[in-house]
Order: sequence, then structure tokens, then C-alpha cells
Amino acid sequence: MKITFPHMGTSWIGFKTLIEGIGHEVVLPPPPTKRTLDLGTKYAPEFACLPFKVLLGTYLEAIELGADTIISSGGVGPCRAGYYTQLQKRILQEQLGHDVRVITFEPLNRNWVGTYRIFRDLIRVNLREFIGLLWLTWQKLLALDAIERESHRVRPLEVNTGSTSRVVSKAFADIDKADSVKKVKDVTRDNLEKMNSLPQDAHRHPLKVGVIGEIYVVLEPFVNLDVVETLGHMGVYVHRSIFLTDWTIENTVLDAFRVEGEMNIKKAARPYLPEMIGGHGQNSIGETILYAKKGYDGVVQLAPFTCIPEIVAKSIIPKVSRDYNLPVLTLMLDEQTGKAGISTRLEAFVDLLAMRRVRLGGEIA
Repeated sequence: MKITFPHMGTSWIGFKTLIEGIGHEVVLPPPPTKRTLDLGTKYAPEFACLPFKVLLGTYLEAIELGADTIISSGGVGPCRAGYYTQLQKRILQEQLGHDVRVITFEPLNRNWVGTYRIFRDLIRVNLREFIGLLWLTWQKLLALDAIERESHRVRPLEVNTGSTSRVVSKAFADIDKADSVKKVKDVTRDNLEKMNSLPQDAHRHPLKVGVIGEIYVVLEPFVNLDVVETLGHMGVYVHRSIFLTDWTIENTVLDAFRVEGEMNIKKAARPYLPEMIGGHGQNSIGETILYAKKGYDGVVQLAPFTCIPEIVAKSIIPKVSRDYNLPVLTLMLDEQTGKAGISTRLEAFVDLLAMRRVRLGGEIA
């Protein structure tokens, strides 16, 4: 098989290792660009959200490169994302005539048998080798998240703008090339040390901003127009609410054994939104409250235009913002959104937060 899968932040590095390891050729689509989005928008239903369009464009680019199999994830609940692979499959096969297989991994607790059958069909190595590959993949995903977390801390303190991002790029390339758990840990340690040795201004007191929202737009820089890096270059410490490894533990591993994950987030949200409404809507409320309790200066909500869970959360957030005295900026993203406009809104928001901190007696630098 010539297998492809969507870009979602840095996760492609781990998935590439796993798919190649179990005996298949990986057709890695190029990182999402305007062409990707234009392709997806051309063939997607008008009502579809931005992630749907970017994913569809990604699959079309991968098919152009020779992919014959697409692997993606499904879902449950009110969010439309659970239906996306089915609709994308119909567009690709019936509307556009592509002879491509679409494999959808559904949540484990709903489809243990289906997941087993998919793996049985895909795996071309013995059980011991497969377990080793899973462990290597997981260690790479942990390493990628560790690098990103540290970059969020260092970037607002860097003396030479862009130095952190250059180390991050090299770290990702090193982790991609690593072929053993030991090498993954070695290159992670080395790159973390490089990042921490960069010239930093210890006298700065960066603003602290939490980033919440729908998982795909939070994790994929192209879709959110590099919000996290842009804020970092403005001298803001960013805490991203979602990292893939944390999300996997909470929503795949624990959920597979019917253990409720993210209990502190859901508990915080219940006075304002007591029910799960699909996607990350309830999480966006709970995370905003937790950021307020931790003393953050503000929150940025990232939401795909037409995303019902995030629209519901957006309608509740103003009350949460008033009750907890925490400024929140909501960015609704679609194919018409431009990076210059987002940067301008972020600059205005950061200025507001800086003035607010000074008014409250805090320090900026």
C-alpha cells in the first residue's frame, strides 16, 4: 500500500515512523499551503469547516503523489467531524473518480473489533516488532511535544528573534531521522539544551496567554496562521491547551477503558455548560476558567468558522470573561482569513493585556 495521512502539527513524524515500520510506503503530502486549501475549498460543501477543506485538499495532493490509501480518524457525538471521512470518501471516489481506499479509525471504546481488523489488515510485522514500533512512535510524539512546550517558554525571552524557531526546526528533523528510542531521547536532550543555551533576557516578564479551541486548528500552524509563534515573537508566553500526547491519553487510552478524562476541565465548565456538546466546546469553557484561576493575562480561542461546538462556547465565553475578569479574543478562521489581519488583532489584544497588567500593578519587562 501507498499510505497517506493528514498533517496535524508535528504528528506526521510519529505516524510516518509507524506506517513505514509496519511495512508500507508512506506518501507524505506537502505541508498545507494556500494551494491545499484552494483544492479542498473547490470540492468541499460550502458549509464545511476549515479543517474539512484543508484535509480534503491534503488528500488530493497526496493522490497526485501516488497515494492509494488514506488513513484518518472518526469521532462520535454532535460534532460533524465524525462524518468527515465518509463524506470525503464519497467526494474522492464518486465525484472525482479516484481509486483510493479510505481507512477510518473510530474511537476504541466504540469499535474495538473494527480497530483490530484494521490493524490485522495493515500490519506486516510480528507482534513483538509492532509493539516496539508503537513505543518508538509514542516516544517521538512525546519528544515533539516536549520541544514545542519548551519553545513556548523560551521564545518570548529570546534576544535574537527567530533563534528558537531555528532550533525547533532542527529538533523536528532530528527526531524524524531517529531510528531508536535511545536516539530519540538523545536528540531531544541535545536540542532542549541548545534551546536553553540561546541568549535570553531574564529581566522580561512575559504576558501569559492560554490558547484554546478545536484540536485541529490549535495543532496545525498553517490553519491557525502561526498564532502561537506570532504571539511568542510579540514577547508572550503561550500555553497551548492541547498537545497530541495529552489528548491521546485523555481521549483514547482512558476513554477506551471508559474512564472519564479531563475531569478537572469538565468540572470547571459545568456551571456554564453542563453537557458535552461535541468537539472541544465544553473544554474551551473549562480551560478558560482554569487559565483565569492560574493567573493568566488572557486567552485566545481558535475556532473554525461554522464549528457549532466552538460557536456555542463563544456565546458563553463573554460571561466567563466577566465573571473571572479575564480578556478573551476569539478568532474565527476560514479560507478568507488572512495572516496580516490576524497579526493586527493579536497586536491589539497584546497591547490591551499589557495595559491591563500595568493597571493591576504588574510588570512587563
